[in-house]
Amino acid sequence: MRILTVNAGSTSLKLERYDLDQPLPPIAQPPDPVAGASIEVAQLEDAIAAQLEHELDAVAHRIVRLPDAAPTVPLDQPMVAEIRRAGGDAPLHDKATLQAADVVRRLRPHLRQFGITDGAFHHTLSAAAATYAIPRELTRKGFRRLGYHGLSHEYAAHRGAALARLDVHQARIVTAHLGGGSSLCAIENGASVDTTMGYTPLEGLPMTTRSGSVDPGLLLHLLKGGMPLDELDDMLERRSGLLGVSGRSGDVRELLAARASDPDAALALDVLGWRLRAGIGAMSGVLGGVDLLVFTGGVGEHAAPIRADGTRGVEASGAKLDAARNAALEGEGRIAADDSMVAVYVVRAREGWQLARAAAMILGA
Repeated sequence: MRILTVNAGSTSLKLERYDLDQPLPPIAQPPDPVAGASIEVAQLEDAIAAQLEHELDAVAHRIVRLPDAAPTVPLDQPMVAEIRRAGGDAPLHDKATLQAADVVRRLRPHLRQFGITDGAFHHTLSAAAATYAIPRELTRKGFRRLGYHGLSHEYAAHRGAALARLDVHQARIVTAHLGGGSSLCAIENGASVDTTMGYTPLEGLPMTTRSGSVDPGLLLHLLKGGMPLDELDDMLERRSGLLGVSGRSGDVRELLAARASDPDAALALDVLGWRLRAGIGAMSGVLGGVDLLVFTGGVGEHAAPIRADGTRGVEASGAKLDAARNAALEGEGRIAADDSMVAVYVVRAREGWQLARAAAMILGA
């Protein structure tokens, strides 16, 4: 079963082809990601058209928020229209995804397309974990913590457990998806029990350009002071996070290179490290301890200093990092010291594989 996956992140668009009759890796290496938070239709069309020259059974799109309760839905024109009407909570993601769906429909109108929600993995959150302390009439309307990056967290937990030779259904696992958007997840018995993102992908860790969690009273203060709502939205989504603190870039590689000479770049990384340690510590606390810590995503896979900062969040549980192993790692592997009581691994993100599997399950039903 041959499936093209379309994964629009906040800073890139990834296209991958999978043959589900074959094991990983994908049957062809994906093209270089189309960089930038705002992806032009022309770029989308060229990249997707090249992929549609191959034999395909379906296209699977990652959707940040689906209005339908099902984790996977046929991405036909009525559903696309419904997603557009319900949109607004993930402006850096779903716009490009829906543009991609339009391109596929125009070039291959009879090719089946599916939308797979990114938050389905977090449907197992308890009421206590998902409920905001706001009036209950609002939470009963659906204003609750939903969580995102579920495709990545689920894959990272399973892959990390396999590498560590642990049973994913018995281990206490914390996964750290760190990239343009970042979130943590606490996983017990193979199910998500807590995560750092909430009703929207703005909550939680500071990210490339997104603020992460901010005192809501501060936001009210800015609004009462006359900041237009659109300007506040743009500030939180596109001018905050590492970019906002550093004043120069949200790219962790650039900030690491400038750390020694630029105090603001150093501060941005210190803020990220502080929140990451606090978040991983909180996820561990929810689980009552941790057996496995997994880093994934562009930053999680390639930024050894960020991994070192994050691992300090579970030192109380007996985690010890091997500094040399961490610095030298390329690809996947163990970065914990041999005597570490917590397994610490780096796993390559495979959201595309999860998308392909979800679509294949519908096709094979």
